[in-house]
Amino acid sequence: MKKPLHLLLCLLATSVFAQPKPSFMTPYERSQGKETATYAEIIDYYQRLDKQFDQAKLIDVGKTDVGKPLHLLLLSADKVFTARPDRVTLLINNGIHPGEPEGIDACMMMARDLLLANKLPKNVLLAIIPVFNVGGSLNRGVSRVNQNGPTTYGFRGNARNLNLNRDFIKAEAENTRSFQTIFQQLKPQVFIDNHTSDGADYQHVVTYFATQKDKLHPAVSGYMTQTFQPELDKRLTDKGFPPAPYVNHPKDTPESGLLGYNDSPRYSTGYAAMFNCFGFTLETHMWKDYPARVKGSYAFDEAVLRLCERDARTILANKQRADAAVSQQTTFALNYRLDRTRTDSVTFLGYEAVYKPSEVSGLKRLYYDRSKPFTKRIPYQNTFVADLQLTKPNAYLIPQGWREAIALLKRNGVALQALAKDSLITVSAYYLEDYKTGSRPYEGHYVHTGVKVRTETQRIQFYKGDYVIPTNHPTNRYLMETLEPQAADSFFAWNFFDSVLDQKEYFADYIFEDTAADLLRKDPALRQQLADKRAADKAFAENADAQLNFIYKQTPYFEKTFNRYPVYRLENRP
Repeated sequence: MKKPLHLLLCLLATSVFAQPKPSFMTPYERSQGKETATYAEIIDYYQRLDKQFDQAKLIDVGKTDVGKPLHLLLLSADKVFTARPDRVTLLINNGIHPGEPEGIDACMMMARDLLLANKLPKNVLLAIIPVFNVGGSLNRGVSRVNQNGPTTYGFRGNARNLNLNRDFIKAEAENTRSFQTIFQQLKPQVFIDNHTSDGADYQHVVTYFATQKDKLHPAVSGYMTQTFQPELDKRLTDKGFPPAPYVNHPKDTPESGLLGYNDSPRYSTGYAAMFNCFGFTLETHMWKDYPARVKGSYAFDEAVLRLCERDARTILANKQRADAAVSQQTTFALNYRLDRTRTDSVTFLGYEAVYKPSEVSGLKRLYYDRSKPFTKRIPYQNTFVADLQLTKPNAYLIPQGWREAIALLKRNGVALQALAKDSLITVSAYYLEDYKTGSRPYEGHYVHTGVKVRTETQRIQFYKGDYVIPTNHPTNRYLMETLEPQAADSFFAWNFFDSVLDQKEYFADYIFEDTAADLLRKDPALRQQLADKRAADKAFAENADAQLNFIYKQTPYFEKTFNRYPVYRLENRP
């Protein structure tokens, strides 16, 4: 008789791993799957692996907002712990949301098992961040009300109450800055971010989304979607964890269909994609018991590792092709939208959704009937198209005063060249014509959207130490995503340049009245513009201050820097 999926998962939860030596049992194992390791236990455990095995090295890579270091475990069969062009680097991130700790416990066991069995792949450098959100890990409790274990766990926000998986462009957290340093030193080809999903109920333990395929270079995207993911799904299914796409559904229940996830650059996989690294956000299902979720995380991470081992040459070649192409690429798609005309389908293992009266409100409520499982094909929309495409300049110029943006560019591998002397340079300058700003703060910011610009050619004075940024580098996509103000996660969107939105000089109307009258007498064209504006706009015609301001903006007295975006495009060769 064929065993139902939930029974198989229970068996897997108790039988997947061989029993390790007591000295290398994890806190998760010692608690028989009830507990996740604390921050102190995690670091102590990896320190003991480092001490015991020459193939393991635990390093302190930088600061976190809580004051404790961010650690990185490196596993290398040949004991060389640096990235090399002849082997794949797989970077696994854990505990970005420490209330979702399966990856933390799974990676502790996987690292140990690889070392004890001497089964580290020779052509892969495995890099594991034990816990990224250290402050959240230390803030231990039971904040995820619907989650089925472990008994206690960390908190989603970090020591500054930031959601670190929204911080990969603005990089306000020390954690994120340390991560960017790691990423740019390792330059991984493949990336995993381990999470736990809530929402609808279904049979799957493992769901995930890959880096949005339509944003990647075709060499990377084609391999990921046509080779890597089908084999990954097969291996997971063979291990008893048939996967589904991340359950992002537009209507009440998943069987209505799933939508692909638009992981913009603020997210970890969206950040990785800017550097031609394909990645996966693993989402195990929080309603499944904790051991099943840990086993699913282990199965996923191990399957990705073995595929990196199998296809190392192809993965390396694809990344090299993509980097070379991006260096020469001229037009970049920046903002994307879901193409709702393109629909595929996927096999989904769900539970029948039904409604009954709520015991709380007496009104109709949704619940999922686990006595009525189903397997069916459901619609899946996962094609994204460009909403904005821009041609790169030959270079950008940024004055040295914008230190925060410059520090981010440098940390992310961008090649900046300081001007050797004061120079008057002809550039294309953006003026910010329109934008919308959120009415409530989001991750500490009032994010700008719907940005519209106009462009003027101007000769602008730059000074020794200001920066020219050539656009002939593999970091071109990062440059375009951050420096073009219309991009969804640009530095402008995240308020890096808001001081240019403040007008600094004004006029006194009782004095400027005479100046304005004199200007109109001497300038028939300006006089006609004012008349046309009055005729077209009744409110304007009845507003004396608005008419004075209109004239003021046409004069040399009006400041040219107001609403002028402070990153400039050099269209000719630098």
